[in-house]
Amino acid sequence: MSQIDLNCDLGESFGQYRMGNDEQVLALITSANIACGFHAGDYSEMRRTVIRAKRSGVMIGAHPGLPDLIGFGRRAMSMAPSEVYDLTVYQIGALQAVAAAQHVRLNHVKPHGALYHMASLHEKYAEAVAHAVRDVNPDLLLFGMDGTFLTREGERAGLHVVYEAYADRTYSPDGSLTPRTESDALITDTRQALKQVIQMIKEGSVTTTNGSKAKVRAETLCIHGDNSAAVAFAAAIRDELQNRGVTICAWT
Repeated sequence: MSQIDLNCDLGESFGQYRMGNDEQVLALITSANIACGFHAGDYSEMRRTVIRAKRSGVMIGAHPGLPDLIGFGRRAMSMAPSEVYDLTVYQIGALQAVAAAQHVRLNHVKPHGALYHMASLHEKYAEAVAHAVRDVNPDLLLFGMDGTFLTREGERAGLHVVYEAYADRTYSPDGSLTPRTESDALITDTRQALKQVIQMIKEGSVTTTNGSKAKVRAETLCIHGDNSAAVAFAAAIRDELQNRGVTICAWT
């Protein structure tokens, strides 16, 4: 692969609560997934993050999540598909308005946390998210993992799907992400993250938690901004890929 995008979830602070390493990470990534106020972030933080991303030349995306500030949007909720559609439209629309006020174009959508996993595993939720993106703006890109309902329904809705892989998460034998409840879900060693990234890009596979290999398609790599090693990860991955002749740039 000659081109890859580096994305990170940003804008997760709200009120007096500060989270992440946004300023440092923005200097290293090419796409920012900005929280829209449901799982994290607020109206002022959305504006501040859009301005920072614009200043850094980073593409802006909506990062809609479940209405669960206490659980950071990582707890699954029992919802009707129509509710998932509505909350996705609402959050994309909110960030799209903030971006327009700053004369910036919204580029993509990546669901957050439990919403991402619900849409990956369940066809009706995937259809709701994909149709929400399409109905707000069919030119928006949709980020998701290969082999999931989310990317399948995104393609069926006529969206440009960008396939996502994770630099700082381990994978289960079935190719899904290891649940965060497991002790080995996160990769905190930069060398291990680099090895995984190179394997995903060169071989199209990832070594899972039981030592087997699973197929993976990596067009954009996610690095978590709430990870204490996010800045070091982003810098090391960017340097390694550039040294190997890979162009680091956003999909548009």
